[in-house]
Amino acid sequence: MSEQSLSDGPARVVTAALLIIGNEILSGRTKDANLAFLGENLNDLGIQMSECRVVRDDEADIIAAVRALSERYDYVFTTGGIGPTHDDITCACIAKAFGAAVIRHPEAMRRLTLHYEKTGVEFNEMRQRMANIPDGASLIDNPVSAAPGFKIGNVYVMAGVPRIMQGMFDELRETLTGGDKKQAVSILCPLGEGVVAAGLQEIQDRYPDLDIGSYPFFRMGQIGTNLVLRGFDEAALAAAGDEVRALVRAHGAEPEDSAEDWK
Repeated sequence: MSEQSLSDGPARVVTAALLIIGNEILSGRTKDANLAFLGENLNDLGIQMSECRVVRDDEADIIAAVRALSERYDYVFTTGGIGPTHDDITCACIAKAFGAAVIRHPEAMRRLTLHYEKTGVEFNEMRQRMANIPDGASLIDNPVSAAPGFKIGNVYVMAGVPRIMQGMFDELRETLTGGDKKQAVSILCPLGEGVVAAGLQEIQDRYPDLDIGSYPFFRMGQIGTNLVLRGFDEAALAAAGDEVRALVRAHGAEPEDSAEDWK
């Protein structure tokens, strides 16, 4: 569990990390789409995505990452490496990370057997490997292709294919308990971020509990910066927002509140 989630502060903070597993991600062959989906959906639940790691298909690396993230965060989600091929080693690695044996899960076998009977595809030994689950883990339903994910401890193991991962997440969404949600104020500044950088630093120093970010853009020939403030304290957020607007005006420009949520 994270230290933040156990703090005595007014905000109830729940944290999460994503572990992306697979050589194909690191090689650039496959473009990850799961981080953005999880970050947005967890934020809606009051769960703060705090870290993302990408590791290759290597047993020692996966085990080390799972243990480190599991100890630090309230929730850990993994994507990738639970298919039928030789390089799908996530299940075995996570079982080792928790000191658990791998079993051929009877309910997972039942679901997969039914699925392959319906599709008329041979349910061979390699496909049966998708029913291997760490002993003591619970299944995560897969409404897309039947092969389940699983949960062990605070680690949720899901497929890497975005459509399947999203279906799995929708199935487990109601089981997740979030904390307080950060509120956001987005201010459109028609100036380069270098113009307001020093003043923005001073505001950040006065409001250390807020996240204040600047995101430069170039649109239709115009340079500008989206200034985004996020935090749990609405009063502090409002006060800091007023200071940011005043900063922009002090440099001869007029700020605009933006409807875009620049997370």
